Formats: sequence, C-alpha cells, structure tokens
Amino acid sequence: MEIILIGGKARNGKDTFGGFMKEYYESLGKKVCIMQISKYIKHFAIDYFGWDGREETKPRQLLQDLGTGVIREKMGKEYFFVTRLVEDMEVLDNFFDIALVTDVRLPLEYEFVKSKYPDAVKIHVERVDFENSELTDKQSKHITETALDGYSDYDYDVKNTTLDKLKEDAVRIAKEVIK
Repeated sequence: MEIILIGGKARNGKDTFGGFMKEYYESLGKKVCIMQISKYIKHFAIDYFGWDGREETKPRQLLQDLGTGVIREKMGKEYFFVTRLVEDMEVLDNFFDIALVTDVRLPLEYEFVKSKYPDAVKIHVERVDFENSELTDKQSKHITETALDGYSDYDYDVKNTTLDKLKEDAVRIAKEVIK
C-alpha cells in the first residue's frame, strides 16, 4: 500500500487536498482509504465526553487537552496515536492500494510513519494569508498548531491559494507520486 501523509494547520485544506487526491486515484481504479491520526482522540470525545461528532461542534480544547496534556505529557505516550494508525495501516494494506493520512500535525508523526514505510510521501498544505479566527489564542499556540512551523522535510510543500489551484496541485502531485 502506498502511503501519502498530508499535514498542516487547522482549516488549511488538508482534508480537501486529500479528497482531491482520492477522487483522482479512484478515477484510475485504485482502492483508496482516507485515514486520520485524530480518529482515536475523536472517538474518546464521542464515546466518553458527549461530543456529537459534528465538525461545527468539535470540542477542540478538550481534544488538545486530552491528546497532549493527558496522553502525551501526563502518560508519556507521545507515539500513542501514530502507533495505532500504523497498526491500522498494516491491516488495511490487505484491502487498499493507497492510504491518505489527512491530518499530520507533528514532525514525529511524519517521521514515525516514514520509519515504518520508507516510501511514504510527506506533503505540507498551507493556506496562504489565512488566520484561523475559529481558534482561541491558546488553541492557536498549541503544539498541534505550531510544531510544523520549523519543519521543512517535505516531499511537497503546497500553497493553498484557491480551491481550483489546490485541486490542480493535488492532481499534479498524485500523478507524480503514483503512476
């Protein structure tokens, strides 16, 4: 299974970019799954904290506190989520040609997956001239929003300026990555 990792900040176009890639690959007859590292923490919020699972009601502060404050810092399990993702990849490798991970937020997530899948492709999506007004100051300074600021070891660095350009870049990169 080919692995494509798509990272960046909140609301910068990662899922949209991944959706464009998925659409292109499926048009070629490829079996594609979209995966998210955050899937596991979202299940905690749904199963134990009453979140309804809708994007517009996402309890971002709870997700950040639970993922970083409790699991990564208090419990010392910084690879908790990405390890689970890789375990899922091992299973899904039997059913899919391509896995698109659309929510990489930390360098260690890129690097851990790359250590298990050396041919994994690392993509960064940045929405140009965008300030996310949906995040509080505390949320925008959280490690999941800032950890990639100094990181530059990407195979592709995509500047999201318009939806059409984002789709064009997704298809161009999809063609380059998997023939």
